[in-house]
Amino acid sequence: MEEMITIPKQRYDELKLQANIDVELLQDLMEGFRDIKEGRFERVK
Repeated sequence: MEEMITIPKQRYDELKLQANIDVELLQDLMEGFRDIKEGRFERVK
């Protein structure tokens, strides 16, 4: 059984935005890891 809670709309919008940012960050990180795995990077000093 799911429990229902009530939060202000502003807080809901903030949480929703944060979730979208987290997904985008994760996608960018995974793309970076794939690039490293496939050797598409340059060493810098």
